[in-house]
Amino acid sequence: MLRLALVLVLILAAFGVAALASRRKDQGTPVTTRGNLPTHVRRSDFVRPDAAWLVVLFSSATCASCAEARKIVEPLDSAEVAVAEVEFAAHRSLHERYDIDAVPSVIVCDGSGAVRASFLGPPKAADLWSTLAELRDQEID
Repeated sequence: MLRLALVLVLILAAFGVAALASRRKDQGTPVTTRGNLPTHVRRSDFVRPDAAWLVVLFSSATCASCAEARKIVEPLDSAEVAVAEVEFAAHRSLHERYDIDAVPSVIVCDGSGAVRASFLGPPKAADLWSTLAELRDQEID
């Protein structure tokens, strides 16, 4: 009976050591994140650098949700708001310059190129449009 108890204790101890080793191993594994978005852009890299606002859609021809994002972004184009789609195959250098690693990504920039809002994935129209309206209202105040 004593031998059986000793064997059980050794088995439980082995499981405990294995669990502890596994936990330590996980702590050393680096975390990888996706979805880099810039905090500032060169307005001259995009259409109409003189416009008060810039909305940029970083996209890819192979991205199914990019078409949905395009439909949400395009209606914002106006005298005050320049809209640019930066498709990966056509403008790879801009994706690389701004370290874009996920599409669709949408950024809203002011006249100086500061990114004032960003959306990773296709934004909801109401969210993007109201965000831009609020940013523009802040400029007026």
